[in-house]
Amino acid sequence: MNVFDRIYALHKQLAGARRPIPKATLEERLECSPATVKRIIRDMRLYLDAPIEYDREYNGYYYARDADGNDADEGAGGHFELPGLWFNASELVSLLAMDQLLETVQPGLLALDLAPVRKRLERILESRAMGTGELAKRTRILRASARRPGPAFADVASAMAMRHRVTIRYHGRARDTESERTVSPQRLIYYRDNWYLDAWCHDADGLRSFSLDRIRHAHALEDAAIEMDETTLEAELGGGYGIFSGAPAHTAVIRFSARAARWVADEEWHPDQQGEVLADGGYELRVPYSASAELLADVLAYGPEAEVIAPSELRAAAAERLHAAAAQYGANTK
Repeated sequence: MNVFDRIYALHKQLAGARRPIPKATLEERLECSPATVKRIIRDMRLYLDAPIEYDREYNGYYYARDADGNDADEGAGGHFELPGLWFNASELVSLLAMDQLLETVQPGLLALDLAPVRKRLERILESRAMGTGELAKRTRILRASARRPGPAFADVASAMAMRHRVTIRYHGRARDTESERTVSPQRLIYYRDNWYLDAWCHDADGLRSFSLDRIRHAHALEDAAIEMDETTLEAELGGGYGIFSGAPAHTAVIRFSARAARWVADEEWHPDQQGEVLADGGYELRVPYSASAELLADVLAYGPEAEVIAPSELRAAAAERLHAAAAQYGANTK
């Protein structure tokens, strides 16, 4: 570790300790000599005003606290923190990776807001003799069936963060109709390379999921958004299969061939799924669902490698789709 990483590591040790940490322990955890530990403590006291004290009984160091249990240099309710942006090497790389991912997912989405932070991160990397720019050049993110989040993304996200209601003009694909709605935004969902909004719809008097790219216009209101806890949101919108799921009402039983099992056995189709390896090497998957359209699309993507076993309605729907697809090709086969 270099000096920056050791300062960061020492801060984490002292900030999380309930009693003084012996010098020998610090030397071991920081992977350095007694002289180096003393030098780091001296520099933190001198240049960072760190309230580091020495305890003779433990022969160790700790952050001084006042009578109320607060860090001495931070006042009531405060905790001593390193000034500025302090990260270890792995956290810096992770932050830059997240920035690269966000820029790939939606170019320019937060470019102006994140530009100053990005510059500071790059300067920190340069000061630690770590290369900059390489991560972006050597990272490739491929997106499938992605749609731009539309012109209302920033307005909806801002209203959600400020906990305000929003009036939206929404065009639904399924019915090909446009409507005006007032909603209380609850959370943004990034699912399969596309953005969705979970919100309480005041016109429908219920929870709904909206595809953000179909929101033509959004206007934040002064009225406060109603609050819904995570448990309620998950019960109403997150329990079934897919993005427009609803509460699960059925359990699909799907049997995969031994070849497909090599992939499916390692995949998570649903948090509450159950899987079993069969005697012939195949794989049986049980998945809760409400709406079947998305589940059927995923199953039929495996073609003859997958078979819907139950329920009978889902099996019949799969067979109907397969017959219809086969008929299209059969009609043109000579």
